[in-house]
Amino acid sequence: MSGVVEELVAAIGTEQVVTDPAVIRGYSHDEAEWAPYGAAAAVVRPRHTADVAEVVRICAERGVSVVGRGAGTGLSGAANAGQGWVVVSFERMNRVLEVDPVQQTATVQPGVVNDVLRERVAQDGLWYPPDPASAPWSTIGGNVATNAGGLCCVKYGVTRDYVLGMEAVVGTGEVVRLGRTTAKGVTGYDLAGLMVGSEGTLGLVTEVTLRLVPLRRGVEHTVVGYFDSLVDAGRAVAAVSAAGIVPSALELIDRFCLQAVDEWKNMGLSAEGEVLLLARSDLPGASGQQEAERILECFEQEKAVYAVRSTDAEEAEALFQARRLAYPALERLGPLLTEDVCVPKAQVPHMLEAIEAAGERFDTKIGNIAHAGDGNLHPLFIVPAGDEDAKNRAKQAFEVIVDQALALGGTVTGEHGVGLLKMRGAADELGPRVLAMHRAVKGALDPRGIFNPGKVFAVDG
Repeated sequence: MSGVVEELVAAIGTEQVVTDPAVIRGYSHDEAEWAPYGAAAAVVRPRHTADVAEVVRICAERGVSVVGRGAGTGLSGAANAGQGWVVVSFERMNRVLEVDPVQQTATVQPGVVNDVLRERVAQDGLWYPPDPASAPWSTIGGNVATNAGGLCCVKYGVTRDYVLGMEAVVGTGEVVRLGRTTAKGVTGYDLAGLMVGSEGTLGLVTEVTLRLVPLRRGVEHTVVGYFDSLVDAGRAVAAVSAAGIVPSALELIDRFCLQAVDEWKNMGLSAEGEVLLLARSDLPGASGQQEAERILECFEQEKAVYAVRSTDAEEAEALFQARRLAYPALERLGPLLTEDVCVPKAQVPHMLEAIEAAGERFDTKIGNIAHAGDGNLHPLFIVPAGDEDAKNRAKQAFEVIVDQALALGGTVTGEHGVGLLKMRGAADELGPRVLAMHRAVKGALDPRGIFNPGKVFAVDG
């Protein structure tokens, strides 16, 4: 590996190539609990697309694997390095290159943080909707690689819905332009869309052009509902959907997660019931009030023990902040394995019931948070540190939940990606013929197999 490192240093400079093992270790994995990783040979921190192209060219010639990295907030192991790999960190490619208020687009480098982009485009009265819980830290490049979602997805869609075009370095070291910058365009295959969600297996994205929408300026109406069981809360979610309502957010958080937030932030949210549903309408004026009232009716008809339309904007924001804090609050309790299944909205109560059953069957504590409005559930497995038996039981429950999601017509991942944790489930979901199609695309764009091998579809066997 020393030859590769020396060649990288000669090509792009000592300052941009990190070889200190202690520093490299921190760049070698994301936040996925129990996903394996190895010691990378080097971390490269490019400043320009030309640097990235040089890195890929050198690694392709030497047969060295490459993994791209944003902020490392991923939860599937997609950003994990293998032994002797080169990690390409985009932290220095972090500029908003252009905001076009007329075309309503932004062109950015991959290291731009999601919330930084939102703040910048808001100056022009615009909004970038995808909002993963990691938005204060996660980068646009990482969001593109995993097709990230968030709380607003139920109404506004995921990252792929906002990517118009991009610049990328493919497996030959060549720089290509994919997609478009215009509002419309139907020339050729949607190769830009193909790159979104590819988890770094097809190339390294070095620039992205994003579609924006007008900034929301109206008052949001929040509805709060507490329920005695996950299944009752799931039925309320299905009822909202059946009523033809598309809220701007519909989130679920159970008592265990609320208690963890309370113990950390002393917010006093866990006293009213076993499960909390939070819904929002961002329709303007009376339409928003009417939609909120209809959501409230759905909650009440599905056995909410307490339901109300909040009139206190600060209280409503605190509730949604508690939802965002649930994951870090549970991390404080010990190792935390995160699920990410998505099922049809009508199947949400059945999926929640299956999650409870898996926890009981394998004697595993499972907390529940969810983007319930679009059927994207995040069971959280809490395991005492050092307890290998508990860890194995949690892994078994994890796989059973994956299988149950597929049995209900769902998918193994709604927004976190396949990475290393969901390869078996992804293979079952896609089947051999579709897997072969994925592998053929991989071979065309990455002929030497250097981009993130052994993940997602395990193309190297």
